Amino acid sequence: MAKLSGGQAIVKVMEREGVKKAFCVPGESYLGVIDALYEHPDIQLVATRHEGGAAFMAEAYAKASGSTGVCMATRGPGAANLSIGLHTAMQDSTPLVALIGQVERPFKGREAFQEVEFTAFFSHLCKWTVEIESADRIPELLHRAFYMARSGRPGPVVVSLPHDMLEETAEYIERHIQTEQVPEPSEDAVREALERIRAAERPVVIAGGGVTRTKSADLLARLAEKLNVSVVTAFRRFDAFPNIHSHYAGWLGFGSEQGLLDYIKDADLVVALGTRFSQVTAQDYTLLGEQTELIQVDVCPDSIGKVYAPVLGITADVKRFLEKALDMAVPAEEQEKQQALQRLHAAYLAFSSPPKDYEEQHVDMDGLLHDMVKSFPPDAILTSDAGNFFGWLSRYYRFDRQGTYIGPTSGAMGYGLPAAIGAKMACPDKMVVSFSGDGGFMMTMQELETAARLQVPVIAIVVNNNMYGTIRAHQEKHFPGRVVATELSNANFAELAKLFGCYGEQVRKNADFLPALEKAKASGRPAVIEVLTNPEILSASQLKTVQPNAERVNK
Repeated sequence: MAKLSGGQAIVKVMEREGVKKAFCVPGESYLGVIDALYEHPDIQLVATRHEGGAAFMAEAYAKASGSTGVCMATRGPGAANLSIGLHTAMQDSTPLVALIGQVERPFKGREAFQEVEFTAFFSHLCKWTVEIESADRIPELLHRAFYMARSGRPGPVVVSLPHDMLEETAEYIERHIQTEQVPEPSEDAVREALERIRAAERPVVIAGGGVTRTKSADLLARLAEKLNVSVVTAFRRFDAFPNIHSHYAGWLGFGSEQGLLDYIKDADLVVALGTRFSQVTAQDYTLLGEQTELIQVDVCPDSIGKVYAPVLGITADVKRFLEKALDMAVPAEEQEKQQALQRLHAAYLAFSSPPKDYEEQHVDMDGLLHDMVKSFPPDAILTSDAGNFFGWLSRYYRFDRQGTYIGPTSGAMGYGLPAAIGAKMACPDKMVVSFSGDGGFMMTMQELETAARLQVPVIAIVVNNNMYGTIRAHQEKHFPGRVVATELSNANFAELAKLFGCYGEQVRKNADFLPALEKAKASGRPAVIEVLTNPEILSASQLKTVQPNAERVNK
């Protein structure tokens, strides 16, 4: 046994847990950890320009790599800035460990410099929060934190590290790393589920994060073929099922195809695989009809029946359920079910085919997606945040492979660019593109410097209409003629990108997009492609804006 400082013990546990990258804004309250990482040969400490960017990068890195993300921040303000990414990880069930410096132990409770009581502050945002009071308990509690983050329904865990504790020494006692045991479905439960699916006249499967997390899209496709059943993907889980597959019926979210929603509401059986029925997936909790029976499979028993009461709830790892179901299922060839899934897939294809509809004075979003779909490699990873631009991406881009979309179900703005950086660091051989509006991009644009400094060649597509477009659309719907606080002005993002050492190009018409994309890829640098769109068109349904009330704006 060796004596280690608290900071050295933290890094030793990180090493044993297989951590390769940690994202941070450095702070004096956890310098003991930073110093211990100084000479570590395998763990890269990535300094970002804002704690929100660090948390987003760590969260997306976890999604892309399949490992547990790690982010770090100093006490008080730094911790508060991390919270947006922790909330994202909680709603997306992403395993994440946040290490946060804390005030010295003798100073606690005195409103010391930047003091925040973290166990209370993060109690609702995270799965678990713990403060390590003595260096000898670091191996015990930090290993538990990693286990808590990745086991059951994964999520974020906050570990509070008092400044003085990190500098005291203690004997380091190596602990056994806990391996999570995923729950197996019983054969009786799987058999009953299969019997109910076979007996149903209008069954449909909803695939959620449990499928993407376990990389089970191919298994689900094989089971869908065997059972002759259509599959729908939950909100921002586009890649949970190959979109070009004949059994794919579409996605649930903002702007879903109305025929699909009607079909689900009239379905006699819905099979929910690893989805928690979020407000958006559940269409404000109106998705299922009164006659619809539900089979719900989820790794977390707390998620079963939380929104809709199932006739059969199965607490199990989705991958294990699919494997067992595939072995036990009897092929079904009912003609009516075959016709239904053909109609649903044909409706999806018609709804998701972008017209090559170019404008003269602006970049037309339909045409932009047409060009993206035909030019992006099938394994390209797309990240996005929230904004009206997302309506075109969700409707027209077809995700044919698992692991190709990373986006926050929390709808966090500013996620796109830092998420792309995190994903690219996890998958350096893949093309990674962030897709953002001008509002969201400006919230974390400073992370371009991080990408440039570390030579992470992501491509950021910025859809610029000089407004908070989604809020403007709601504003005009609910308070027509009373536009306020949604109009924006922006610098030239392409020129700003060049100042950071990135490639930048501004696109004013569709014909210039593909050449700009090729130049961005060829540059080998982080790149920004700013596309100027028509501010009068706020959605794929062609919602027109009104001009701001001049009298109100001038006040």
